[in-house]
Amino acid sequence: MKLHTINTGNFKLDGGAMFGVVPKSIWHKLNPADSNNLCTWAMRCLLIEHGNKLILIDTGIGNKQDAKFFGHYHLHGDASLQSSLHALGFDNSDITDVVLTHLHFDHCGGAVERIGENLQCTFKNATYWSNADHWQWATQPNAREKASFLKENILPLQANDQLQLVSIANKNLQNNKVAKVASGIIDELSFRIVNGHTDAMMLPQISYQGKEIVYMADLLPSVGHLPLPYVMAYDMFPLTTLTEKEAFLQEAVQNNYVLYFEHDPIYECCTLQQTEKGIRAAETMALTNLG
Repeated sequence: MKLHTINTGNFKLDGGAMFGVVPKSIWHKLNPADSNNLCTWAMRCLLIEHGNKLILIDTGIGNKQDAKFFGHYHLHGDASLQSSLHALGFDNSDITDVVLTHLHFDHCGGAVERIGENLQCTFKNATYWSNADHWQWATQPNAREKASFLKENILPLQANDQLQLVSIANKNLQNNKVAKVASGIIDELSFRIVNGHTDAMMLPQISYQGKEIVYMADLLPSVGHLPLPYVMAYDMFPLTTLTEKEAFLQEAVQNNYVLYFEHDPIYECCTLQQTEKGIRAAETMALTNLG
């Protein structure tokens, strides 16, 4: 098995929204804001190369929205989904599976492309993976979250018959642990199911060279979100996030998991340690440093 970081560019989001109730006097030291109170965040995906499988986790924001939409998010950086794949010698047609942690536009926008007036799956040979609970949540969105679930990012997956839904019989905390289910893709890949940010978000967990690597999606967007109260205002159920974070971090520090961050603008991965202030990063590293 080989793991590859796939950088898809950076965007900006309101710092207050990203850190919730934490005062700016504290969070701006972690991720300084510009004059508009916007902070830079990565959209970092992950590619798993294993046998005849080439599995992409999340797809970034894509490029099919109009200038007004992208104007809200100030896209910047040289990387893109396609350029990062090409740099590794891969083409869109090589991808066999696309795991979508959840269907917010900055995680699944690259899953669908616009060709003229038509929308089609970017990865024509791939199976796209979600789960029934989250699919229903995204396709019948509540008013607060509706702007994050764009139908042009989502519905073509089903219309093109490329969607596969993972079974998540029990998506809630089990024995003070975040629920874990088999992926159905490869044995080394499983999903942790969390419900605070959005209903039934999937956190891929990869068994790799004797280590357990967990792709954190929006449960922990960055190293700066490790303290328990640092919960995004974007989360639908912040108290659920708080419970899930605490349970997951306790498990992760006890089992020496490696955390892989989708949105941290600097750090790709970290290990954890218990401190007097709670669980914090022990060592930060690039994915390539794991071996």
